[in-house]
Amino acid sequence: MSVTKPLHDEHQGLLPHIEALRAAAEAAEGDGGGLRRALDDVLEFLHHHLIPHAQAEDAVLYPVVERAMGAPGATATMRRDHDEVVELTRQLQQVRDALDGPPTPEQRRSGQRLLYGLYAIIRLHFAKEEEVYLLILDAELTADAAAAMFAAMHAGAQRGAQTGAAG
Repeated sequence: MSVTKPLHDEHQGLLPHIEALRAAAEAAEGDGGGLRRALDDVLEFLHHHLIPHAQAEDAVLYPVVERAMGAPGATATMRRDHDEVVELTRQLQQVRDALDGPPTPEQRRSGQRLLYGLYAIIRLHFAKEEEVYLLILDAELTADAAAAMFAAMHAGAQRGAQTGAAG
């Protein structure tokens, strides 16, 4: 068994929620109530699950990856992905907060742009982690070191989820 299986499994559990981003973008074509509900669900996921997960990666996973690679700063582009997800989430929250009636065509377009952008960034980000970083960690980490890393990530993500911190 791979020592990074817990992170792979967590990613698999998050994928249906990521697919919901695309579904929410498609809901922007329908009635306003559907869009509001879809945005509420997506924002709950982003604020209380995905962003805390990303913050835990920044704090725990990426320093381990950089040490394993012997390359300080090697995860800077992945951290930048996280920053962009936080920024697009902030903008999406603004779109949702402005919906006090049926969405205007501009609100629909903005919502769709942000949702499709989040979907693309997050899908690509997960693929990079799965196809590059997890392989490196599988080769470099002991089972005990991986278990300690995942415990620290889980604790950090739980703290972030409780506060709903987005940045």
